[in-house]
Amino acid sequence: MSGCFRSSRSHGSTACSRSSRPWTRHWPTERTAKERTMNKAITDTSPPSTLIRALDRWGGMWNAVFALFGGLWLLLIEVFTWITRGMADSDVRIGRAAIVSQLVRVGVKSIGIILLVSGCIGLILAISMQPPLAELGQQNKIANIVAVGVFREMGPLIAAIVLTGFAGAAIAAEIGTMVVGEEIEALETHALNPIRFLVVPRVIATIISLFLLTILGDVMAVFASGLITVNFLDVPQEVYISNTIEQLKMSDFLTGLLKAATFGTLLSAIACYNGLKVTGGAAGVGKATTDTVVQTVVLIIVADMVFGVVFLKLGWT
Repeated sequence: MSGCFRSSRSHGSTACSRSSRPWTRHWPTERTAKERTMNKAITDTSPPSTLIRALDRWGGMWNAVFALFGGLWLLLIEVFTWITRGMADSDVRIGRAAIVSQLVRVGVKSIGIILLVSGCIGLILAISMQPPLAELGQQNKIANIVAVGVFREMGPLIAAIVLTGFAGAAIAAEIGTMVVGEEIEALETHALNPIRFLVVPRVIATIISLFLLTILGDVMAVFASGLITVNFLDVPQEVYISNTIEQLKMSDFLTGLLKAATFGTLLSAIACYNGLKVTGGAAGVGKATTDTVVQTVVLIIVADMVFGVVFLKLGWT
């Protein structure tokens, strides 16, 4: 019998070596060279350094920025292509009923909050400008500063930011819910272009709404500033009105409206873009809503800065 020996003391009994019994075997205490190499590689593996993690986050951020700009560019090209076709060809309809419906939801329902915020901005500007102007003996110039500041900068900027939270988030959530509910796929199944029937009406309605809301907000801010200036800051009403009319130029008015149209385009495009790329159910809808507000506010402020630099270089100040 292999691995066994006969013991003389056991009167012919046979004993087996330990290695011949499988249930008594042990793992070898010595590791092979390959095992030692693998274990050393595992133990020597360290987490990425702080620099690597920072570069990874930085690269991911810029990748997301370029993806956003690329997606917005392609979306706006398709949107304005449909708008142009709708204006040139009577057979191509872009949903006038949908535009009117969105005008009510985006524009009419935002009038109250726009007037409230714009009025507060006018009051704040008047109160803030009074002390330094009074020290210089130019307290009557409050109207000049408020008029230019509101019509050129604060009016369209504040209206766009307020409308972002009020309507932009709602547009992103609405379209995102349609994506989650597979309503977009249903439109495509019936050969209906979702950009044409969902995005175009919302873009047009948002641009028109912000355009008109900016005008209302400008008037409200100047009016509120006049109330507190005349009644509490000892500036005659005639002086306030004459200084406002004297200071304002047509370029100030047109500059604000150009910004309003641009901000409205950005707002609606970002909201629709984030809504269309929703994934992951309800959590994706919430993320799209948050991304819409953050991205829109940042891009609107950046666009306002670009406008300021361009107008300064062109002498439109």
